Amino acid sequence: MTTSDDVRKPAHPETAAGCHWYALYTCSRHEKRVAEQIEQRRISYFLPLYRSVRRWKDRRKELELALFPGYVFVHIDPKDRLQVLQLTGVVRFVSSNGQPVPLSDVEVESLKGLASGVCAEPHPYLTAGRRVRVRCGPLVGTQGILVRRKEGFRLVLSVDLIMRSVMIEVGEADVEPFSEAPLSPKRGQELLIAAPYGR
Repeated sequence: MTTSDDVRKPAHPETAAGCHWYALYTCSRHEKRVAEQIEQRRISYFLPLYRSVRRWKDRRKELELALFPGYVFVHIDPKDRLQVLQLTGVVRFVSSNGQPVPLSDVEVESLKGLASGVCAEPHPYLTAGRRVRVRCGPLVGTQGILVRRKEGFRLVLSVDLIMRSVMIEVGEADVEPFSEAPLSPKRGQELLIAAPYGR
């Protein structure tokens, strides 16, 4: 059961023209360790976390887990990627044709909205459904797919590059229909190297 969320935000914003946000694939359960090493090198990163209560027979424990298991987002110039690839626990950048592929601006803005204390939790990757845009609140402008649950509505945000989604509680009055065609991958992204969903 998810109770709240937390986000590790970029600690050292970079403004260089060649810098973009990239998805960095890590070894299983190494996201926090990789983020610590990235911060030590003074590179901007983004590691969205959420809190989950786990129950065992004799106790309960609240854990802080990665919202996108196996991924840390870094803001870096691709020519400087070696300093990140050498870190313990890093596997590779999500790439196409051997080159790291930057996240789209829409996805980056959606991810940054998670830093505003919004309650989020992982959700199976979703691309089809009623597309909406948030029209008020901390996620204003964020696009996603509206899902109805017994207890209300949820907005599913998908990061197409890594084929992962997160679910956020929203009020039906806080969203409006979004008629633009679904985001299509950039040319050359059809053969992305990404981890399979069920690890």
